[in-house]
Amino acid sequence: MINMEAKKLTPLIAVVGPTASGKTGLGIELAKAYNGEVVSADSMQIYKGMDIATAKPAVKEMQGVVHHLIGFLDCSQGFSVARYVGLAKTKIQDIYSRGKTPILVGGTGLYINSLLNNVTFSQENSNDEIRRNLYHRLETQGTEVLLNELASYDIQSAQRLQGERNGKRIVRAMEIYMASGRTMTEHMERSMLMPSPYNDVRIGLTCENRENLYNRINNRVDIMVEQGLLDEARKFRNCDCGVTAAKAIGYKELEAYFTGEKTLEQSLDHLKMETRRYAKRQLTWFRRDEKINWIFTDTFQENNQIFMKAADIINNSGILKR
Repeated sequence: MINMEAKKLTPLIAVVGPTASGKTGLGIELAKAYNGEVVSADSMQIYKGMDIATAKPAVKEMQGVVHHLIGFLDCSQGFSVARYVGLAKTKIQDIYSRGKTPILVGGTGLYINSLLNNVTFSQENSNDEIRRNLYHRLETQGTEVLLNELASYDIQSAQRLQGERNGKRIVRAMEIYMASGRTMTEHMERSMLMPSPYNDVRIGLTCENRENLYNRINNRVDIMVEQGLLDEARKFRNCDCGVTAAKAIGYKELEAYFTGEKTLEQSLDHLKMETRRYAKRQLTWFRRDEKINWIFTDTFQENNQIFMKAADIINNSGILKR
């Protein structure tokens, strides 16, 4: 029996997982099968010109499927999870209102979690002056000092952000407390009081054998180089990239090659290592979500078998019954 409350919610298919796991291809096949359009959940594919390094799907690869929230922002501009959630909600509702199925595809866990759990954001938690001061401290003192300070008043957030490499989220957690008097943990609890507007089914892609995923990552980097990654990275060396775009994996790892400090092989090995580390962090994030139905792609011989497994999950979920 279909839950009457669920019928009022917007049906949504989400395809998530680490980089190089096959999300883009599966999302396109599902869109073709379920009359859908794709909404990207990738924090780097939003930028214009950042195509190869971010594995942005080419027009031919899209196979006529409409993709939203890809390549619409200049790299000099910053971006936030709050802005993403607002834009994604609008796109999803528009897709559904036209009788199509919204399909969320991506690997940026914070974006996906905030959207699907209906996290709300308040401007009272933002303060430009506090943020500037914290970023200055981050540059001069490092993440460990700020993390220890955060732990003194928000131990849960500090534990969650342990090992954060760029410190942006540590700064954000401290800014929230300094601007509002409430910890990020309290803010997150308050922000999820409203139920989600979506009746979603979540499909996660990864490999049962972690080495198979890492091999896919290594091969993807090699293909990116063949596609022109070096030329794309050179172009972005002189760009005035904002804080968000500057974090993109695929450019900064090649800087040592451009300056002559490392050989190309050494720089590409570094890029592969950093991408593998990123995939590991993505998996850690997504495995906390018990609603994800995992598909181990390396246990199937053909891509069509992966699609059939995903289709079974979607059909059995009942979210598309009206």
